[in-house]
Amino acid sequence: MSIRVKLFLTFLLTTLLVVMGMHFFTRWSLEKGFTEFVERRQQERVDKIIDILEEHYAENRGWGKLADNKLDWIALLWRADPHRHHPPRWVIRQAQQEPEQWWPPTMLPERINQKWPPFGLRVMLLNDDKSILFGRQESLSQLRLYAILHNQQTVGFLGLMPGNPINQASDIYFMERQVNLFFWVALMMVLLSALIAWFLAYHLGQPLKRITAAAQRLAVGEYKTRLPIESNDEMGQLARNFNDMAAALDQVEQSRRRWVADISHELRTPLAVLRGELEAIMDGIHPLTPETIKSLSGDVMRLNRLTEDLYQLALSDQGALSYRKVLLDPLPLLQEDLAAFMPDFNNKRISVKWINRLPKPLLINADSGRLSQLFRNLLTNSLNHTDKGGQMEIMIERVENRLVIELADSSPGVSQQDIAHLFERFYRVDSSRNRHLGGAGLGLAICSNIVKAHDGTLKAFHSALGGLAIRISLPVVL
Repeated sequence: MSIRVKLFLTFLLTTLLVVMGMHFFTRWSLEKGFTEFVERRQQERVDKIIDILEEHYAENRGWGKLADNKLDWIALLWRADPHRHHPPRWVIRQAQQEPEQWWPPTMLPERINQKWPPFGLRVMLLNDDKSILFGRQESLSQLRLYAILHNQQTVGFLGLMPGNPINQASDIYFMERQVNLFFWVALMMVLLSALIAWFLAYHLGQPLKRITAAAQRLAVGEYKTRLPIESNDEMGQLARNFNDMAAALDQVEQSRRRWVADISHELRTPLAVLRGELEAIMDGIHPLTPETIKSLSGDVMRLNRLTEDLYQLALSDQGALSYRKVLLDPLPLLQEDLAAFMPDFNNKRISVKWINRLPKPLLINADSGRLSQLFRNLLTNSLNHTDKGGQMEIMIERVENRLVIELADSSPGVSQQDIAHLFERFYRVDSSRNRHLGGAGLGLAICSNIVKAHDGTLKAFHSALGGLAIRISLPVVL
């Protein structure tokens, strides 16, 4: 079942429940209110009949004249009817055919299925001793009695048989019309709700359909897929997030392709050199001398360094480098690594300046082996890419709760465009790096991963000495 169908059914069922609930509540409220209104009107009719009977009793000094004439009783009842002052003919005919005190008359066959009997056929007249003047003995137990008074004395009772107070044709017509009207209104509301539900399901399902189609294209490798952003609501935010994800996947795919191409290139070059030299030896072009073996060994070592760098970078990308962190002072490590490189710096006549601005030693949570790898990679980078007779400064300071180590060297410098890509794998600055000195361009990428594993940051920028500066920032524990 599609999302549109689900949305349509959800909206339709919700609206249907609301409409049906409103329909039944409104109908119940109308019937209850109308019944209360009709009951009040019925009570008014009872009071009016009692007033007429009290006047009749006072004028005739008793019930004798009324009890001897059933037609007067019938006329008196219908005088109190505000809608009809004359009784139906069938009532008069039937009453004349039955005993004088027998009331109400027997319903004719065609009147038996009448839904509600007229109000006049539900009343009886009793004497003050509750003897019947107009009525039936079998109905006495069902009567609701209302006293008829004369001079503050009870002179009789008006008995009302139970029945639906809605007994006028106009009342019945009004209720039936209202019930039918409510039904058709509810039906029209349901149809309108279905139309609105379809529109909402289509409107809300359209962007979801586009997102589904775009996700399917993305799944088969179409990383250029983008969604139009048409709103600022959750759908618009979802489209933005999808576009960001697609852009990230596109970048990852491009990086993967560059990675594969760079690896192939970096491996192919030393292998091609080795193959050429070996073929020349086998063909007798080059004699197998110690110098030739040394050259072959150098190519093998460069290939070995490349594969080792690739292995270390792959481990750091996967978080598989083993880190045995302890609380330590990193400055002695840096001093030991610098001491190991000093002969090489001296050979290139590169002066090294040590600037320690720490008032006291600091401790960080770090792996000494990985820190040493970080320092050696950075020192190697400065050694290989600083001109002879240059200089290098190592500055250590504390900035808030961070230990900052900055390595700055002299020319040659690096352009701002190159600085933005220095920590990308296989990236080399053509003017200052080559495969024999700078390696394959993986050292700074490994350094970046090591610093991130220590919750630190690594940043490159232009050095005041005219070259490149690398700033390491690590969190301080003590």
